[in-house]
Amino acid sequence: MKRWIPWTAGCALALAALAAAAAAGGLYQAEAHRNRYVDIKPRPVAYTTEALSIERGRYLFESRGCADCHGLKGTGREFVNDGKGTRLAGPNITPAGVVGRYQPEDWDSVIRHGVKPNGRPVLVMPSEDYNRLTNDDLNALVSYLRQLPAQPGLEAAIELPRPAWVLYGYGLIPDAASKIDHNLPPSRPVAAGVNVEHGRYVANMCLGCHGGQLAGGKIAGAPPDWPEAADLRAGAGSAMARYPDAARFMAMLRSGKRPDGTAIAVMPFESLGKLSDVDARALHAYLQTVPRQP
Repeated sequence: MKRWIPWTAGCALALAALAAAAAAGGLYQAEAHRNRYVDIKPRPVAYTTEALSIERGRYLFESRGCADCHGLKGTGREFVNDGKGTRLAGPNITPAGVVGRYQPEDWDSVIRHGVKPNGRPVLVMPSEDYNRLTNDDLNALVSYLRQLPAQPGLEAAIELPRPAWVLYGYGLIPDAASKIDHNLPPSRPVAAGVNVEHGRYVANMCLGCHGGQLAGGKIAGAPPDWPEAADLRAGAGSAMARYPDAARFMAMLRSGKRPDGTAIAVMPFESLGKLSDVDARALHAYLQTVPRQP
């Protein structure tokens, strides 16, 4: 027998053992990471029954991605099921669901910080999108949810293949609580208008998929067959080159299609299609100004 055969077999066995040990270590770290305590100081949400605030809350719920994961009636929704081990469902958030026990500060903890009332991280919710909500907008959103009819619905579901849990354990798939600066104060109110400042506020809803700098790329934790998020920064290589004017940008948000008629995958168009004309135009104005960082 040639010498290289047993040597190769020994190397293969050693590598397999190392891979198994690394996977086991990642799974152990994942369990510890998902059960860690996140120390934050949540702000109690001010409940209201004022009609204009409730209507503002309804608009935010329907246009900022909440309905995509929790359903239009708030009763929960399965929003990912690739048949390959990845299944995600947002829970029932009507008063009949888990939020029925929430205290005023629990809403702030979950929505703004990605932290459950018990101090453990929420694994899937993109709280980085909502961390910068103004106090008035968070109050309005929560007040709208609290007045939804109490109905039975789904429980949260987080089913991921083992490699995804290993990556989570090693910090390669971060949860929202890991991404957020929990010491940042809420955004100051910005008057709605077709301008860059208001557009910057609206663009917070894009951070979960397109990243903190809106540079796009692979969406952490997404199924492997999902396409990369587009680069939304100004300049060469940006997806925004297709939308030199607000009219074409708004048409894409409403239809889910590029100007050439091809469909865009993954984007939450059920919500994006409900952005007001002012919010959509302001978002377009802001995206024309996002600098390309090295």
